[in-house]
Amino acid sequence: MAEAKKVIPIQAAADDSAGLFSIYQAHQKIYPRSVTGVFAKLRWAAVLFTQLIYYGLPWLTWNDRQAVLFELQARKFYLFGVVLWPQDFIYLAGLLVVAALSLFFFTAVAGRLWCGYACPQTVYTELFMWIERRIEGDRVARMKLDAAPMSARKLRTKGTKHALWLALALFTGFTFIGYFTPIRELGTQVLAFSLGPWQWFWMLFYSFATWGNAGFMREQVCKYMCPYARFQSAMFDKDTMIVTYDAERGEPRGSRSRKADPKAIGLGSCVDCGLCVQVCPTGIDIRNGLQYECIGCAACVDVCDTVMDRMGYPKGLVRYATSHGLKDHLNRSQMLRHVLRPRTIVYGTLLGLLTIALFGSLAWRNPLKVDVIRDRNALARVVDDGRIENSYRIHFMNASETPRRLTLSVQGLDGIRIAGPVEFDVAAASNRAVPVSVQVPPGIGVAGSNPIRFVIEAGDDPSLARSEKAVFMVPR
Repeated sequence: MAEAKKVIPIQAAADDSAGLFSIYQAHQKIYPRSVTGVFAKLRWAAVLFTQLIYYGLPWLTWNDRQAVLFELQARKFYLFGVVLWPQDFIYLAGLLVVAALSLFFFTAVAGRLWCGYACPQTVYTELFMWIERRIEGDRVARMKLDAAPMSARKLRTKGTKHALWLALALFTGFTFIGYFTPIRELGTQVLAFSLGPWQWFWMLFYSFATWGNAGFMREQVCKYMCPYARFQSAMFDKDTMIVTYDAERGEPRGSRSRKADPKAIGLGSCVDCGLCVQVCPTGIDIRNGLQYECIGCAACVDVCDTVMDRMGYPKGLVRYATSHGLKDHLNRSQMLRHVLRPRTIVYGTLLGLLTIALFGSLAWRNPLKVDVIRDRNALARVVDDGRIENSYRIHFMNASETPRRLTLSVQGLDGIRIAGPVEFDVAAASNRAVPVSVQVPPGIGVAGSNPIRFVIEAGDDPSLARSEKAVFMVPR
């Protein structure tokens, strides 16, 4: 006889009389327990490193200006000694491709390293939880405080926590705007309440998003909003280093005294203390296997190693390992040898080549850019001495931080010349558009379009010479 299928009842909603049913699990607040250990230290090192960069970069100066500034109104991006214009969008596209390949590469090697150590959601959640622990206490104290009725002490404690959260969120939003508006001027404008409407909007929006995501939503962002959690499995294979529970060693689990011999009583190394669940920021049980909610923070590894030390058992019941490693009982060095495999070699090779090409192109690019636009309203005209004249508009873009004096000449037809000035000054990190008239003697060229070439040279640096194609129209 076929085995009967197990029927899972659907929990009824509160209002049964209305005939409504809910298939969604009610959200239960997670109270992560504090943990110490190797990976906790690495996580905090990543937090400090990323935030030092984020909060510190806008305050650095370079050539008497802000070192990193995306000046949207002037359409110029400053990255230390590099000035980028909208025409340099290809570098942004290349940077995004490098970032995507980096994510693929590190995920294939060691799982969700980005999520566990460098993702802004993880970083700010760590900062907000640190404030929360300092004000309200650790896990049990926070649970008791939330369960207690409202009182003056609870109101004061919650108010202090949210005040500090808001202060950090507002400073984060202020710093974000400081990447698009000179941050020293921005501070004065904020104190004087003289920001523009869009500046107020983005600063408050970014602050509110930080406060809401890191203070309230936390693991829900990782579980329900982040797309990376959904497609990460496509980048995993059986040789990817992930946080795993050694079920063969740990099962059957159960509590026991420190003096008890687990083999004598038929138990594995897991004492079923539940601490791995209590420290998890997403509230999962790593003993149930790999789950998409796991962000790879390794907090469960740290706390389990602490318990193993107390019990006198070997560490590594929960550890970074691979599926092949657990199945074939490989040691760490043997698992690390499988890092070089076709997938990681392809990702690593593409990442290395694109990174070299991107930064090499950026380092060797010509900071002088020229656009030639012919006046289409007047194709050609004959001037007083019978010469034929065409009009052009030349756009000079000086992407360096050195003022340039440029010399303009034209080639392609006998006797062709520029009628008017041929030297132009272009300030540092700026552009200049000038009208230019080009003339040829009578009888030169064929009727219709004739190819010509404008040559632009910088007097102080011959390597910046540019040559731009154009056409010269001769009346029929």
